[in-house]
Amino acid sequence: MRTGLGIDTHRFAEGRKLILGGVEIPHSRGLQGHSDADVLAHAITDAILGAASLGDIGTHFPDSDPAYKDADSIALLREAVRRVAEAGWRVEHVDATVMLERPKLAPHREAIMGRLSEAVGGSVHVKATTGEGMGFVGREEGVAALAVATLTLTSPA
Repeated sequence: MRTGLGIDTHRFAEGRKLILGGVEIPHSRGLQGHSDADVLAHAITDAILGAASLGDIGTHFPDSDPAYKDADSIALLREAVRRVAEAGWRVEHVDATVMLERPKLAPHREAIMGRLSEAVGGSVHVKATTGEGMGFVGREEGVAALAVATLTLTSPA
């Protein structure tokens, strides 16, 4: 059994959709990034890859590669899970926290957890917190996400 940690941040940007955990959240701004900037999916991808000692999201899906421009981060997460499985690991559980002032995540949490659980093939729990008005999250400049993934060995690598 192994555990991995993933952390990601993205700044808000005008003219983009806000995608968190593969779900479009109604909001006046989205997140800036090379892909769809799904900060939650990115943190989970990093946690899963890290637990399997397979590098990070930038190693597998670099933002310098035009193939990943506006990429669906859930598709990237699925591919990371496939690569981890190929190395002999299975995702058992992911616990994640999204840090944002607005919008409120509670109305979308079940849909987000369902989408992420389907993508990783294991249970996913998502929580949300604010920055209490402090830092870039509190000033509503961006969103951060943290994730911990637990993997089990299915076969020798």
